[in-house]
Amino acid sequence: MTTTFETQRAALADVVAIPVTPFAEDGTVDQDAHRALLRRLLDGGIRTLTPNGNTGEFYALTPQERQLVTELTIDEADERAVILVGVGHDVPTAIASARHARERGARMVMVHQPVHPYVSQAGWVDYHRAIAEAVPELGVVPYIRNAQLLGARLAELADSCPNVIGVKYAVPDAARFAAFARDAGLDRFVWVAGLAEPYAPSYFSAGATGFTSGLVNVAPSVSLNMIEALRSGDYPAAMKVWEQIRRFEELRAANGSANNVTVVKEALASLGLCRREVRPPSRELPEAERAEVASIAAGWSI
Repeated sequence: MTTTFETQRAALADVVAIPVTPFAEDGTVDQDAHRALLRRLLDGGIRTLTPNGNTGEFYALTPQERQLVTELTIDEADERAVILVGVGHDVPTAIASARHARERGARMVMVHQPVHPYVSQAGWVDYHRAIAEAVPELGVVPYIRNAQLLGARLAELADSCPNVIGVKYAVPDAARFAAFARDAGLDRFVWVAGLAEPYAPSYFSAGATGFTSGLVNVAPSVSLNMIEALRSGDYPAAMKVWEQIRRFEELRAANGSANNVTVVKEALASLGLCRREVRPPSRELPEAERAEVASIAAGWSI
C-alpha cells in the first residue's frame, strides 16, 4: 500500500517550531527544563516540533545528546504533536539518526544541508536519496540553504523517493524561492518558509504554507497569530505581527545570525524559563544587550 503522508503534510503546513535545547549549570542537557519548555509549546497550541534543529544547537550537541533530545521530545509530545527530527552530518550518521527517530515513533525527518565545502548538485541528490531510502516509512524534508541548487534536482530526488514530501527553504530571496518551487513542482511538495516569521509573508505569497520558528519558544501566540493571518490571506494583519517581532528578529539576524539562538535563550531566561547558556561557537549576549531582549519579550502577550 502506498503511503500518502497526509498527516505529515498537514503538520508541515503550520508553525514548525524549533525548540531550544536548555543546558543545566553543569553544561549537560537540562531535561526538566526541556520538558517544561515543550509542554509550554504544546499547551500554547503548537502541533509540529523539530528536535535537533538549528535553534536547538544541533551542531553543538553530541550524538548521544541528539538522541536524548529526540527521545525527550517524542515522549513529552506523546500524541499532541507531529515530530520532525533533524538529522545530518555524514550519511551513516544521518541514517542512524533517522532510524533512531523512526524506532522512537517520529513521523518525519528534516535533513540538514550537507556540511561539506564541495557540494555538487548531483551529489546533493545522492546524499538525500541515501537517507530517504533508508527510512521509506518516514516523511523526509530537505533543508535547503544552497541558492545554487536547481528545482529540477529536488524533482529528481522525489522521483526516486516518494517520501520526500516537503521542503524547508531557507534562501533569503523570495523571487528565487518562487522560481525554485515552480521548477520543482509547486503542488508536489509542502513548502515551509525556512527563515521564520520575517520571511513568512513574502514566501506565503509565493506558495509556502508553513514556516519555521525559533521565536515561538518565547511567544507561541505571536507565531500562531501570524500563520492565522497568512492562511486567511490577510497580509496587512500578518505584517502587523511582522512589525511586532521585527526588532527581536533583527537582533537574531545581526552579524550573520551570530546571536540567532542566543537571543531566544536570553528572552527565555528573562522570563525565568531556562538558563541563557549557549555552546560555542555561539556566545551569550553582552550585559548591555540583555535588557533590550527582556523588554521585547515582556511586551508580548505570553
